Amino acid sequence: MRTSTTTRSLVAAVAATALLAGCNAGAGTSGSPDDGSEEGSGSGGGGSEEGDGEAGQTGGSAPGGSDETVRVGLVAEPASLDFTTTDGAAIPQLLLDNVYETLVTVDAETGEIVPALATDWEVSEDRLTYTFTLEEGVTFSDGSEFTAEDAAFSLERVSSDAWTISLKSQLDVVESAEAVDDTTLEVTLSRPSNSFLYALTTRVGAMFDTEGVDDLAEQAVGTGPYTFGTWDRGSQITLERNPDYHGDAPYFATVEMRYFQDANALNNAMLTDAIDVVSTVQAPESLAEFEGGDFQIVEGTTNGEVVLSMNQQEGNPLADPALREAVRHAIDHQSLLDTCWAGRGELIGSMVPPTDPWYEDRTGDFPFDPARAEELIAEAGAEGTELRLRIPSLPYAVSCGTVVESMLEDVGLEVTIDELEFPAAWLETVFTNKDFDMSIVAHVEPRDMANVFGSPDYYTTYGTEEIQALFEEADTGTEEEQVTKLQEAAALISEDAAADFLFLLPNLMVADPDITGLPTNAIKESFDLGDLARG
Repeated sequence: MRTSTTTRSLVAAVAATALLAGCNAGAGTSGSPDDGSEEGSGSGGGGSEEGDGEAGQTGGSAPGGSDETVRVGLVAEPASLDFTTTDGAAIPQLLLDNVYETLVTVDAETGEIVPALATDWEVSEDRLTYTFTLEEGVTFSDGSEFTAEDAAFSLERVSSDAWTISLKSQLDVVESAEAVDDTTLEVTLSRPSNSFLYALTTRVGAMFDTEGVDDLAEQAVGTGPYTFGTWDRGSQITLERNPDYHGDAPYFATVEMRYFQDANALNNAMLTDAIDVVSTVQAPESLAEFEGGDFQIVEGTTNGEVVLSMNQQEGNPLADPALREAVRHAIDHQSLLDTCWAGRGELIGSMVPPTDPWYEDRTGDFPFDPARAEELIAEAGAEGTELRLRIPSLPYAVSCGTVVESMLEDVGLEVTIDELEFPAAWLETVFTNKDFDMSIVAHVEPRDMANVFGSPDYYTTYGTEEIQALFEEADTGTEEEQVTKLQEAAALISEDAAADFLFLLPNLMVADPDITGLPTNAIKESFDLGDLARG
């Protein structure tokens, strides 16, 4: 497989692949804040470079392994099937790579950007033109042929009013997308962009049928190994093996994504053989129930940063940086992790997980120091300030919310917790209307620092001119400049106490002992169901 040197070196630092149960606000799947990916493209700044290869799907459909159904348990149900207009990680987790495919994807084992619907690509010397060669003989589930016209339509549609989620900004750099012929797509950028190719591996890179976008909330027409089957709202979504899939057919004929109201119900379903896989354990302390039994436990990492966001809009208490610093000093992060997530996870201190090339340990920026927190509160004249902590009804947020409340009240603040139904109520109240002082949500979208902190209009309300300049310099510069500038950006966000970073969610899964293809690490938006099999 030919991939550019830059792509290999940048992406190799990324670990394996992904599933998360997390954010969209959060866990399990859900509807959550979007992200902005920062990543190296297949160009290197100099010369024409190519990516190509064998991808995980290379022509010639196999018959599939069995007629079996696999039952996957989750907590947060999607609010819609339309990730172009509905925020939330639950939708791409379900549909991306399974029903909808992208031109390029992230390899589960190596973390490299590899071919998917594009068999190879070339990048011009000035890094402004990407020429993709598309796989032949690919059809959508409605029987129509996938061509470069569909690809151009899909990419240009992201910039139209049809897409409304903030993640669409990842493709603002696209000036035009043109079908040269049925299997050749030419994309022209307005400026060089390190993040462009990586963005194509996410939901904004999903390929749609030009005639299949009339009812995306209810119908999903894609080229993937599965087709959308049925949706029993409040209970389960069923996917069926695509008999006309262009690649290797998945092992399982049917996938049932079953949704549960709470962690105990999810665990009980696994213990009573009602499901085959717990996609993300929502009560880590309960893992002891499965240890020593006839189960396999998968434990790895994710890119799901659990963020304590602070509303910095003018007139809000946390517009005062001293009070935000006090909040950060008041939280004993190790104690919080031990208490609310059974010590499972990792303290990182910033919006960058260790699987990204620009990661630096920033846990020392605001060490636990309640005395200093009290001093800052006194300096700000904020003793007894009332703060509304509005959290989604997701297990990690509920569990950690009470710990945050206790720690902040220990230093003289008054905290009121409002638990909002997720996704609908949280998305409307916190994410859209910004009617909150603090919230807790896991941002699980890959490489999302710029999206989460790059605009004052986003719910985190940060997006200073200085941080925007750093993000732009990182995206347009060399590979080395990208890493340096993103490290500077992460440091600035942390030092400005733009938010507090509670911990990085672990990837915790439980499954039948003979289920194979489960991801150790969860660093993508999708749960690639086509990898699952029974050994």
